[in-house]
Amino acid sequence: MNDKPTINYGLEGIYVDESSISKVDGQNGKLWYRGYAIEELARQSNFEEVTYLLLKGRLPSRKEYDDFTKKLKERRELPGDIKDLIRKMAPTAHPMDVMRTAASMLVMFDNDPSNREGDETTEKVISLVAKLPTIAAATGRFREKKDYIPPDNNLGHSANFLYMLTGNKPNEFESKLIDLMFILHAEHSTNASTFSVLVTASTLADIYSATTTGIGTLKGPLHGGADEAALSMMNAIGDPSNTEKYIEEALEGKKRIMGFGHRVYKTYDPRAKIVRSYLEESLTKEPSDEVKRLLQIALIAEKMMIDKLGKTKGIWPNIDFFAGPLYRVLGIDSHLFTPIFVASRMSGWGAHIIEYWQNNKLVRPLEWYTGSLDLPYVPMNNR
Repeated sequence: MNDKPTINYGLEGIYVDESSISKVDGQNGKLWYRGYAIEELARQSNFEEVTYLLLKGRLPSRKEYDDFTKKLKERRELPGDIKDLIRKMAPTAHPMDVMRTAASMLVMFDNDPSNREGDETTEKVISLVAKLPTIAAATGRFREKKDYIPPDNNLGHSANFLYMLTGNKPNEFESKLIDLMFILHAEHSTNASTFSVLVTASTLADIYSATTTGIGTLKGPLHGGADEAALSMMNAIGDPSNTEKYIEEALEGKKRIMGFGHRVYKTYDPRAKIVRSYLEESLTKEPSDEVKRLLQIALIAEKMMIDKLGKTKGIWPNIDFFAGPLYRVLGIDSHLFTPIFVASRMSGWGAHIIEYWQNNKLVRPLEWYTGSLDLPYVPMNNR
């Protein structure tokens, strides 16, 4: 038998493609979308413009922006059959299962789902970007046995999602917070869900199949579900005075502290820095006692983890650690954190699909076989 090759478990350190969509510099804590630093986009842009940038490769002119946002607004509403499906599933199913099933069902309302000619793929992505937040908001409403709220086309993309979910039109600060989360979650190079999307897309399956694959991958607590897990940890700590004891015991028991560490970032996640700054600003907006408590726990845990593991082992806060408290500032329950992630990340998934199909190659990796060979077959009566 040949010598065993080097196996990179989890494809760690393996380059699978070239891309001009985003760059993650894990050593220096930097992230760029199409060459633009994430800090600049978070400060000056909005989700609609960022989505255009990811899909088209450049920032839009005023007319291009207006036309693009008009398309998004026109495509927000869901077919009645999908709303009925969500209404049936939401009370008992996991919200990510609702998202996956409803997204898959959208293929029924596309007259030519496999058409990849010209701008057809981009148009399908725009429709998905428009509709996935509506699916997430409807799931939240029906889960709590509340009425569906139609889209308000006077509101921007992210603000409309928050309105459809809560029934309250967000103020300027709230609109900025939810738009910030959509921007920061829009894209992150070839992470687990993006790679799974491309595996499905590489077979030339339709974009709805690829999207459904990504949603299934994102559901896992080691990926999209990490922010919900981090918030659960903060709630388990309960009171800020318990934080130090909880963290010490968890580290002694070699338990994972959710929201810390990253497969790429070996320093502070730049997205986490941005979210942290807005959380601190939220303290000046008279937040609820719950939000104050969560932020106090988060800041104590952050300092402890940086002191103990950040500078020595490169384990720093990632965006998932601060995302939960920020969503709670907006009154969003934890079960919707990952569906919001889906609604945001569709921009990145779509950009990667469009790019990959320009030079498609079926994904077919190798694995090293470790089992037996040429075993004698024994008839059933003799076993």
